[in-house]
Amino acid sequence: MSQFSLLGSRRFAPFFWTQALGAFNDSAFRNAMVTLVAFQMGLDDKSVSLYTNLAPALFILPYFLFSATAGQLAEKYEKTRIIRYVKLFEIAAMVVASIGFYTHHTTLLLVVLFLMGLHSTTFGPIKYAILPQALKPEELVGGNGLVEMGTQLAILIGMIAGGSLMMIHGHGPIAASAATIAIAVLGYLASRRIPPAPATAPDLVFNWNPVTETARVLGITKADRRVFNAVLGISWFWFFGTVLVAQLPNYTRLNLGGDGSVGVLVLTLFSLGTGIGALLCERMSGRRVEVGLVPLGAFGLTAFGVDLFFAHPHLATVHGLDWLAFLHSAGSWRVVMDLTLIGVFSGFYVVPLFAYVQARTPRDRLSRVIAGNNILNALFICMASGFGLGLGAAGLTAVQIFLAVALLNVVVAVYIFTIVPEFLMRFITWVLVNTLYRVRVDGLENIPEEGPALLVCNHVSFMDPLLLMANLRRPARFVMYYKIFNIPVLKFVFHTAKAIPIAGQKEDPEVLNRAYEEVDAALADGDLVCIFPEGGLTKDGDIGPFRPGVSRILERRPVPVVPLALRGLWGSVWSRRDSMMHRARLPRRFRARVELVGSAPIAPQDVRMDALEARVRELRGDMA
Repeated sequence: MSQFSLLGSRRFAPFFWTQALGAFNDSAFRNAMVTLVAFQMGLDDKSVSLYTNLAPALFILPYFLFSATAGQLAEKYEKTRIIRYVKLFEIAAMVVASIGFYTHHTTLLLVVLFLMGLHSTTFGPIKYAILPQALKPEELVGGNGLVEMGTQLAILIGMIAGGSLMMIHGHGPIAASAATIAIAVLGYLASRRIPPAPATAPDLVFNWNPVTETARVLGITKADRRVFNAVLGISWFWFFGTVLVAQLPNYTRLNLGGDGSVGVLVLTLFSLGTGIGALLCERMSGRRVEVGLVPLGAFGLTAFGVDLFFAHPHLATVHGLDWLAFLHSAGSWRVVMDLTLIGVFSGFYVVPLFAYVQARTPRDRLSRVIAGNNILNALFICMASGFGLGLGAAGLTAVQIFLAVALLNVVVAVYIFTIVPEFLMRFITWVLVNTLYRVRVDGLENIPEEGPALLVCNHVSFMDPLLLMANLRRPARFVMYYKIFNIPVLKFVFHTAKAIPIAGQKEDPEVLNRAYEEVDAALADGDLVCIFPEGGLTKDGDIGPFRPGVSRILERRPVPVVPLALRGLWGSVWSRRDSMMHRARLPRRFRARVELVGSAPIAPQDVRMDALEARVRELRGDMA
């Protein structure tokens, strides 16, 4: 089922439109205010510069002051009720904004800007914490992609609408006021349709001190190192995007020779690209939380960021081009491609990170982790502004700043992937599996979302563990023959995935006993463990007799057993077909169509080895 089907579901659609309309109003109000102050109030350049530079600071200040409080609200109380209060607050803020627009009262408008920052701060933890409550695990990536796409487009359309409405001669303030109030009312009406989202920590003791609570929220965010580094990755995305977007006006005017319509075009390309990348994540990840896309996204940000520097490095010789004239100018399509693909790879980068944080964080602290994420995002946005201003003051041009942040992205990516090797491991797995095979999965929803379980599967090729890693929704510890464990390149993957090497009793009893100890410890920690009970690769495509390892594991640690079967791998790359009689012959069926299927868990007391083997044979069917 496509992710777009969620737009027809009440458990997602009202929330989607509520958040999209809120993002639209944030953007429309800010751009309408900037347009009024910069072009219609007759202020001198110094005053205009003061207000336009003060505006972003006022909008982001509530993220530092109130994110921790907002995270507590989202944990302690039912989320839908809070959303409705937030939307009523937005209506009131837009009514006050209309007075500021009509009277040209800049101080009042700056107060409203602060209030809209508070609106976004309060809504932020709910925005991402409500998705795991409303969506199934397999819908999480698609739902995040839709939210990211909707947010990007809403911000873009709001920016264009806010400025355009304010520029209506003689009626701009009234038109902008009417539009923002109407959108706020529509947002409230949409919020009335959101189904209840119960409190995840109703017994939470509320702390009203923003300083101590901010410190506590950041501590909760840092508690799980993997989640915290994903949060740092998201914050880096905001740093990169802030630097990029801040340079676009000067880049458009000085390097591209364009007018305001070209400025709108380049922002549109970046926003559309991000939306497209966000939507593609579900398809590319197979509806799983696939952090293997994050290194791909990081590579694209650097590659096309660097190419943007080389696409138009010199100052324009012709100025005042509109968007159509720009598209007909030399080299324009390379710029179009770079900006669009930077957006696409941004989607690949940030959507899996958000889904990863949601999937790996316990529900009773997710809102506060999102609040911690928002605090760090705000900090990185401020750092990005300082970075861009500093490089500009040092004499660097817009394209040189593009190059600097693209190269800095390499350093940040290497740091993140070094301290969280799971990202790089998942990327290698994703590339190998999707290059060598076309995989269909069925029945994997039978694997428990939480708690220990033993997965048993037939063993056809050296790639079996990677195929399972790439398609299971939860990380699993794989028990595998120690010589496979030591294959170059794959050794990094297996080591990062904490695979458990095993050997035969006669071959190395010490390795065997250590493997059983590690399996028991993993199950005791609530992990999934996957074992291939045949004890080796099939030599003829048929399933071999199951060895007693499963029984030995269950005697010590009774856990549910989930039968799995791989189909279609016999004769594919790295299976043993033809290996005995035709050693020089390459394996057949590159890009083979394979299937991974599962069935209902078996209670440990009901497991019999002959019945378990028969069940795996039944799952495999006639397809080897």
